[in-house]
Amino acid sequence: MSQDQTTYRPEGLTANRTLLTISIILSIVMMAPVAWLVGLSIKDNKELMLGTESVFEFPYTLVNYLNILYSSQAFGWFFNSLVVAVGQTIGVLVLSSLAGYAFARLEFPFRRTIFVIVLFGLAVPEQAVIIARHQMFNWFGLHNSYVGLILPDLSSAFGVFLMTQFFRAIPREIDEAALLDNASPLRIFWKVLLPLTLPAQATLGIFTFLHAWNDYWWPLISATKKEMFTLTIGIASSQTNFAQSEGLGFLSAQAVFASLPVLIVYVIFQRHIVTAVSGGAVK
Repeated sequence: MSQDQTTYRPEGLTANRTLLTISIILSIVMMAPVAWLVGLSIKDNKELMLGTESVFEFPYTLVNYLNILYSSQAFGWFFNSLVVAVGQTIGVLVLSSLAGYAFARLEFPFRRTIFVIVLFGLAVPEQAVIIARHQMFNWFGLHNSYVGLILPDLSSAFGVFLMTQFFRAIPREIDEAALLDNASPLRIFWKVLLPLTLPAQATLGIFTFLHAWNDYWWPLISATKKEMFTLTIGIASSQTNFAQSEGLGFLSAQAVFASLPVLIVYVIFQRHIVTAVSGGAVK
């Protein structure tokens, strides 16, 4: 046997066990609020009115989840959030990919200056322009509409920066080979370069979807009609009128219901995030 196979290093084994123990403890701490929320969602509301000490004690019930489907507006709010999140995600991916390709591959006047101006958008908080945005959308009558909820966040400075960096990482020889085959710039973008940026697009798409799904600030201002509420606004409106709501268990079930799409999206696309972070976008 080689020396590497026979050498025993107890200090390394102890360090690994310590890191594993710390990771398990931190995981439990992070999952505790989630477990508490799920426990509340499957308890009877009348029992919770007496106290929340019985969260992890039998009996349990699914009546709160059934009430979401049959006796509340949460499903409509869910649909609104889905439309807004999917619409924003598709729009950001299309616009950011086109802009990233232009900044990274094309030559046009004031390209560097325009790119710096776009990056300035990362430093401008949304609250700084909220009054002007509200007045603009009010003039065009876009409040209480899907267009009004989707349109403001389509200009993603982070998305443009991310896609620009990924397009720059692709070797120029690929473009030159495509040009020898008489491919147009649009064809090079669509057929050659865009497929290579799928990890970056998946990462940007997940971040955009999560931001749109959890957004509270703009829907609170733009959506004033209850039928146009997103899930974040709808659940918050139920919580502010807790005395008139259907109970703590029902509100917890709504919160779990609102979190499921985010969990599903992350589980499906998490490998693309790992690929993007590890630099595997370009082989």
